[in-house]
Amino acid sequence: MNDKHILVVEDEAITRAKLVGYFQHAGYRVSEAENKSQMMVVLENHHIDLVMLDINLPDEDGLMITRNLRSHSNIGIVLVTGRTDSIDKIIGLEMGADDYVTKPFELRELLVRVKNILWRISLTEQKSVIATENEEDDDLFHFGQCSFDIPKRKLLKNNIPIKLTKAEYDILVAFVANPSRVLSRDRLLNLIEHRVDAPNDRTIDVLVRRLRHKIEDNPKDPQIFTTIHGEGYLFAADIT
Repeated sequence: MNDKHILVVEDEAITRAKLVGYFQHAGYRVSEAENKSQMMVVLENHHIDLVMLDINLPDEDGLMITRNLRSHSNIGIVLVTGRTDSIDKIIGLEMGADDYVTKPFELRELLVRVKNILWRISLTEQKSVIATENEEDDDLFHFGQCSFDIPKRKLLKNNIPIKLTKAEYDILVAFVANPSRVLSRDRLLNLIEHRVDAPNDRTIDVLVRRLRHKIEDNPKDPQIFTTIHGEGYLFAADIT
C-alpha cells in the first residue's frame, strides 16, 4: 500500500466520490473536502502530500488557495477544473500549482501525473535528509561542471570560483532545491524580491540570463536553465 496521503477538494459530489474511490483503489490514503473551510481542517489535522484542487469552489477561488498554499508549503498541487481557457492554466502554474487537468479527464492519466509529482517531491526530501546526515557535505551540490556550497555561498566551475550577486545566489538556491520542477517567474520573484529594488518579471529573466552566462557551456543553447514557454524556468541538470 502507498503511504502517500492525498486530499481531494471538490464541491461536486459525484466527481469527488469518483476521485476518492479511484485513488483509494490505487493504494493511496485519501481525504476529501467540498470547500476551503473543510480543506483547512484536514490540512491542520493530517500530513497531506498532495492536494487535488477544484478551481471553482463555493467559498474561495482555487487559484488564490493555490497561491496561499504555495507561499508556505511545498505540498503537491494539481488543479482540476472545468475551465478550458489556456490563461487559467498559465495563471494556475504561476500561482505555484505543479500540474493542471481539465474536465473531463482520464483517470489513468491523472494517476500518472500524481505519481510523477509525488516522485519528484520524494526525491527532493531524500536529498534534504542525506545532506543533513552527512555534515561534511551538508548543502554541497554538484551539477554539470559545477559545485555549489550553499552555506559558504561558494560556486565553482571546473574548480574556478564564480562570483554571484546576492540575487543570483538566491535564485540559484531556489533552482537547486527544486530540480526538474518548473518554477514560475512569480514564485522566483517572491524568493528574491527583498534583495532587489523594484523587482518585476523582467528581473527574473535578467538573473536567469546572468546565470546562463556564468554556468552554461553555451548560454545561447542552455541545457541547465531551460525556458518552459508560458510557465517559467526549469533546472534540468542532474544533481549529486
